Amino acid sequence: MSLIADRLSRIKPSPTIAVTTKAAELKAAGRDVIGLGAGEPDFDTPEFIRQGAIDAINRGETRYTAVDGTAALKDAIIAKFKRDNDLTYTRDQITVGTGGKQVLYNALMASVNPGDEVIIPAPYWVSYPDMTLLAEGTPVIVECREENAFKLTAEDLEKAITPKTKWLIFNSPSNPTGGAYSWDELKALTDVLLKYPYVYIMTDDMYEHLVYDGFKFATPAQVEPKLYDRTLTVNGVSKSYSMTGWRIGYAGGPAALIKAISKVQSQSTSNPCSVSQAAAVVALNGDQSFLKERNDSFKARRDLVVKMLNDAENISCITPEGAFYVYVSCAECIGRTTPDGKVIESDEDFVTYLLESQGVAAVQGAAFGLSPYFRISYATSTEALTEACTRIQKACAALGEKAKAA
Repeated sequence: MSLIADRLSRIKPSPTIAVTTKAAELKAAGRDVIGLGAGEPDFDTPEFIRQGAIDAINRGETRYTAVDGTAALKDAIIAKFKRDNDLTYTRDQITVGTGGKQVLYNALMASVNPGDEVIIPAPYWVSYPDMTLLAEGTPVIVECREENAFKLTAEDLEKAITPKTKWLIFNSPSNPTGGAYSWDELKALTDVLLKYPYVYIMTDDMYEHLVYDGFKFATPAQVEPKLYDRTLTVNGVSKSYSMTGWRIGYAGGPAALIKAISKVQSQSTSNPCSVSQAAAVVALNGDQSFLKERNDSFKARRDLVVKMLNDAENISCITPEGAFYVYVSCAECIGRTTPDGKVIESDEDFVTYLLESQGVAAVQGAAFGLSPYFRISYATSTEALTEACTRIQKACAALGEKAKAA
């Protein structure tokens, strides 16, 4: 009898974490590696938020809290949803978890029965399908093509819905593409969902404040209030507030689901870190003006990366509306030969070539469900990005002609 549960055979470790770990190992071994795999802002947590945590420690706020969040943090989340999204919730409609990832996982564990289908547009964040599988659900992957800016269309959504559909997992701005849905694009999707009252919407808004060029963010329950009772709106402080290590995510949704999520959490982690919750209160209630300055930096980095990658041979990328990723096509590199004689047969081969030949760590598109692409995170310094893109240009220029068909 095996020690390891059979359910683990259905899933794989996070590919993005694997790339980041590999880059760190190579750096530790003395290699000159630029890591563009991690989805983590390089900015420090703002000082006023750090001070809020220190103040909480000095007040003795270091004990257990309510399982799914303090009253103070729930009130701050309620205020945030009203201020930013025009969504009205009460405390029994709010849950707080150890990062947005736990909130999503808890929600699937609390709601999915064996055989329930979960629609997941691809490219997707790597954890959505595996979390669905752990909950004994069936991921239904819908490919979103580059000609549609990697966005789900109303037509493709409707084709994917069956009597077994339980959830649509929706992410805007997107990890890995940075694509964001306009109000009209969302309305087209919500119009479809209105026809299927048994389908629920789990919307991952983690990159809400990371949008550029005047883009106006909206979330599905805001666009279509009739879906309010069927929507779990998930967010957190990790990305916009540079608080990845603090591990605070949250959601607003139907009270019955929120209660079930709390039940799951009560038998796993119990409450999120008390000090992190206090810091999140300060983040959500505090001065938001720093967001624009940081967004200006991210936009400049995005523009630099998009230009330099499009200047490279045989790769291309579209300009994303948000987040801090670009999703780069390497289709023209497939079939070409590296200087040491290896044939690039997949996007995984291509990112391996980048790492081995130039010391640039990226993540293959296969990890996100759509090939042949690779994801680059531009959440690092302009200097590092310039050097990394220069190395990518060199790697692309060094590839040989495509092998001729026999």
